[in-house]
Parts: sequence; structure tokens; C-alpha cells
Amino acid sequence: MKLAIFLVFMSAFFPTFANAVEDAYLRTAPGVIEIKQLPAARLLLAESSNRYFSSNNQLFGKLFRYISSNQIPMTAPVEARMDPGVMVFYMDSQSQQRADVQPSAEVKFQDLPVRLVAAIGIRGSYSEENYTEALTKLQTWLAVQTDYEVTGEAYGVYWNSPFVPFFLKQSEVHIPVQLKKSPGAP
Repeated sequence: MKLAIFLVFMSAFFPTFANAVEDAYLRTAPGVIEIKQLPAARLLLAESSNRYFSSNNQLFGKLFRYISSNQIPMTAPVEARMDPGVMVFYMDSQSQQRADVQPSAEVKFQDLPVRLVAAIGIRGSYSEENYTEALTKLQTWLAVQTDYEVTGEAYGVYWNSPFVPFFLKQSEVHIPVQLKKSPGAP
């Protein structure tokens, strides 16, 4: 009950909480596996010593306080690195140009270049079980791909606000990849 009251309060007094204004990149449809290119981006990161799916990681609160106090619009998606827990918000293109927006003790910045990921789309609740099931499917698919090699750790991608019913929520699992180099190529 307390959570429901909090969510209603946040959406009433902080409209950015309920509505993302800019998508950082295109979604992967539920059930689809694909290789996709993500654009260069500036990320806002909050870190925890706990796993992402632990109930006390407090990552969303750190990031939400930061964007609210700096008048930065909420963007989609929110990404999550699993262990240790890191939550990532994308900074919208206009806020990236502002000189007054600086990292803080709780929120760090990270600039990423254009990159490739293997992605699987998911429909359903944002649970560790759904994440793990999708990750297994994506790893199995990648294992038989001869053109790509894994270059980093898997992470979760979450598209919807807390107000979307669990059965309509969309998320993804990404694994960073690159094209395999041909033998003898530099």
C-alpha cells in the first residue's frame, strides 16, 4: 500500500517520473533476438554493493533524485548491470549540452561510443527469473552465431514505468558483441 501511495505521489508531483520524453534507441520486440547498434550516449550511473535484484539496492532513488534536482527529463530505457548492482539512466540530448549538469557523489557519468549488442525482447514482470530465462536463450543463440563474439557482460534493459501492468511491461537483455575478425586481419 505504501508503494502505491508513493507511486501516485511521484507521478502527480513529478511528471517526469511517469513519462519518458526520449527513447535512447529502438526497442527489440518481445520474443525477437537480434544484433543491433546502439548510438553513442552519455549515461548517468548509480552503484550499489548489492546485487541489482536485491530489494535494498536503492539505485532508482539516487538517479531519480539527481534528475529531479537537476531538471533532467526521464528517458527510456533504464538499464541495469547485475552484480554488483548498477542502474543506468540515459541523459537526454539537451541536458548533455548543459554546463551546469555535473556528476555528484551518488551519480557518475559515463560516455559510451556507438556499440553492438545481441538483444532479446521480453514481455512480463521485471524479475530476476525473467531476466535469467531470457539471458539463457540469448546465450544459447549467440553460441551458434559464427560472425559475432561476446565483448562484455550481459545487462537488463527496462522500458516501462512502474504504472504499466506486469503483463504489458517490455524489457530486454543485452550482451555486448563485435564482429569476429577474419584470420590475418589487423
